[in-house]
Amino acid sequence: MDNKTVTLHVNGQSRALEVPSGQILLETLREDLDLVGARGSCGIGMCGTCTVLLDGKAISSCLMLTIQVEGKHITTIEGLSQNGNLHPVQQAYIDHGAFQCAYCTPGLILSTVALLNEHENPDDATIREYLSGNLCRCGSYVNILNAVRACSPVDDQSHSV
Repeated sequence: MDNKTVTLHVNGQSRALEVPSGQILLETLREDLDLVGARGSCGIGMCGTCTVLLDGKAISSCLMLTIQVEGKHITTIEGLSQNGNLHPVQQAYIDHGAFQCAYCTPGLILSTVALLNEHENPDDATIREYLSGNLCRCGSYVNILNAVRACSPVDDQSHSV
């Protein structure tokens, strides 16, 4: 397989890398950049554990070739906190106990950030639909929903669990 030199903008830093032309973004992040928050699981974009933000949109990094994201801005879970302070979504997940084993948590947090970038005040149906591509094997869905609600200004009467 041919190697290609690509410039990636990951968590606010530009990085020039030589990667095989068929290498997926998940492998590049984990193996070449030591960013292990995105995890592999299903390999077909169904579980959400490999979710990263690409220009602010949630994507499955197991489905993207690294060469496809050249010049785009990638945010991983490692890039959310700033100056030692957790991102508000990260803090909400902690405050609401929105995880158990935490294998799915980075992907869910990044999907939540993307959701809130698009919908300032999502209702429960929108939250559920938007996060439907992220599976939590421990079943922390009620707490996840509560964490997302806490991140946006919402009318408490509009929610049903």
